Amino acid sequence: MSRYPAIRLRRTRVAPWSRRLHAETVLTPADLIWPLFITAGGEEEPIASLPGVSRWPVSGIVARAKEAAALGIPCVALFPNTPADKRSDEGEEALNPDNLMCQAIRALKDAVPEIGVLTDVALDPYTSHGHDGLVDAAGYVRNDATADVLVQQALNQAAAGADIIAPSDMMDGRIGLIREALEEEGHVNVQIMAYAAKYASGFYGPFRDAVGSRGRLKGDKKTYQMDPANAEEALREVALDLDEGADSVMVKPGLPYLDIIARVKAAFEVPVFAYQVSGEYAMIEAAVAAGAAERDALVLETLLAFKRAGCSGVLSYHAPHAARLMGA
Repeated sequence: MSRYPAIRLRRTRVAPWSRRLHAETVLTPADLIWPLFITAGGEEEPIASLPGVSRWPVSGIVARAKEAAALGIPCVALFPNTPADKRSDEGEEALNPDNLMCQAIRALKDAVPEIGVLTDVALDPYTSHGHDGLVDAAGYVRNDATADVLVQQALNQAAAGADIIAPSDMMDGRIGLIREALEEEGHVNVQIMAYAAKYASGFYGPFRDAVGSRGRLKGDKKTYQMDPANAEEALREVALDLDEGADSVMVKPGLPYLDIIARVKAAFEVPVFAYQVSGEYAMIEAAVAAGAAERDALVLETLLAFKRAGCSGVLSYHAPHAARLMGA
């Protein structure tokens, strides 16, 4: 085995060109998905707990999608903030073909057809209680009844033009039911990106502010989202979703679960995505605001960590900033 000084690992680190040449992991704008929040109002609505992130009316969503396309970001993810008077215990607004989500999908496909549109399938933006599904008298989220509604929600979004259906609810069996329904309705090219390993995390607070569910949530989501202590269970969840017809899988949150991302990629060799969630974004912004860190370095380093762990792509609120840095 060669030894120092015959081997000096610093040789390849001396110059920027050499560091680029020897980079084992490459990050590009094509690795990013930009999450966007939709409002029924006519103006931009800054989100206090997500500094630099806003809810946008449909016209603003279109403008952001055009921005994404110009930056080389291939896909945007949509999340609605449903008005209070349209929320209910059963979340019926999710099935309205003219709800905020469907309005935005149609507008994007008309104005920016080259951009991919990923849509969230879950009931929490539509329910008065803030849960992802239908709740019984004891407060338990009913699995099979919820899955039936999620199928209809997915078909509603597919009919509006969604390219990727992303069920984030963590109900058992819903991927197979949605895949079967999409096939039967002729949506054979609509992808499913399953939130396969979504943990009951403390990092979701700002997101719940953004979609208006935090103040409404009764109890917690631990009976359907995963226990942060479990890793083997994540592999079982991923295996089931793939067997039921998922085209890709997601791990959520991101940075605290890089070990899960790496294990999923090694075990299944399928496209794996991560969601760099609202709490992760807010922590970076708080560190920058406190003078404890430099935004550009943190943004690129964290995104690179996802790629190094095995991700095909990352949902990140920093997506446009990162794309600009990569294009600089």
